[in-house]
Amino acid sequence: RKRTFDMTLRHPSRSSAPARLDGRRITMRPLAAGDFRAWSEVRAHNEEWLTTWEPRRNPSLPDPTVERSAFSARCAQRDRDRTVGIAYQFGLFIGDQVAGEVNLNNVIRGAMQSGTIGYWIDQRHAGHGYVAEGVVALIRYAFETLGLHRVEICIVPRNTKSRRVMEKLAIRDEGIAQRYLEINGKWEDHIRYGMTAEEWHALDGELINTWLG
Repeated sequence: RKRTFDMTLRHPSRSSAPARLDGRRITMRPLAAGDFRAWSEVRAHNEEWLTTWEPRRNPSLPDPTVERSAFSARCAQRDRDRTVGIAYQFGLFIGDQVAGEVNLNNVIRGAMQSGTIGYWIDQRHAGHGYVAEGVVALIRYAFETLGLHRVEICIVPRNTKSRRVMEKLAIRDEGIAQRYLEINGKWEDHIRYGMTAEEWHALDGELINTWLG
């Protein structure tokens, strides 16, 4: 007899209430319209530092780094994504200052139960392990709250600073995906790093003690 799945068990109940995630030194929460000035300042200060590693923005679309209404629309879309369970995106704060983002995108349920993590950090705060804290907090949320089975992080091979985060956390290198994503106008190879729920539960005590406290 054909096997069937109870999808209500494969997709935990969702809430539009924003989550707050904490590390030892950082806090993460969904960005809101009131964060525009702080977020846009960080993005403007880091434009060259960041755009090297990001998809090229469509110039015909409003720019959320300079237009408050576009930033508010971006926040509203992310709220909708969280409500329907397809993405969970967080501003990373050091004290009360916006310092970056750590996001869980492309959440797929059904038989796959996976999502993709991406992150960026203000260059002024790079190299201090803040992103590693944020990634561990988000991985914990993905496995223990959302009930996912796998997360992946995809990084351009020459982006040694982002790859260093994976090395610190001992996240498994799954090899190269050729011309995987468009980055700054060019199709770039990416190293795919992955972690399963089984791997998380084997390491969670060590990672939580080291990075979250």
